[in-house]
Amino acid sequence: MSEMNFMEKEETRRSFIIKIFSIFGGLLGVLVAIPIVGAMVAPIYRKTSKDWRSVGKVDSFEIGSTVLVKFKNTSPLPWSGITSQTASWLRRDTADKFIAFSVNCAHLGCPVRWIPDAQIFLCPCHGGVYNKDGSYAAGPPPHGLSKYPVRIRNNEVEILSSPIPITTI
Repeated sequence: MSEMNFMEKEETRRSFIIKIFSIFGGLLGVLVAIPIVGAMVAPIYRKTSKDWRSVGKVDSFEIGSTVLVKFKNTSPLPWSGITSQTASWLRRDTADKFIAFSVNCAHLGCPVRWIPDAQIFLCPCHGGVYNKDGSYAAGPPPHGLSKYPVRIRNNEVEILSSPIPITTI
């Protein structure tokens, strides 16, 4: 009889431990799933807009020059801090023609640098090279730099800001 009680207690102890581990595993699964589900759902509810952002007076840009201009991101979050700012390479071709290039490489999104002496954009991450007009020159990028629409309004140069272009591999 004592052997029977021992086996019943052992079975009860075993089922108790299984229940505890099942509950712990379930809670752990929920904790892991919360950020994954949040990351999948967040883009649906996040507002993105396209807004014209002033980057300076027309006269402040020399014809033939390419400069880095900074402006407010299209969808900054309240806690964004410095990341609420974005930038573009702005090139003035003629008195009334401006071209704005994305600062992000078309390969994996690294920030490209303008090399004025060589008249090229260079990606330091994987050696992507772009011509002064933003077209592909060499390296792994699949295409030229993305461009933003530009307009002149009230003697101000404005860029139509939009979410960072999605890069392709």
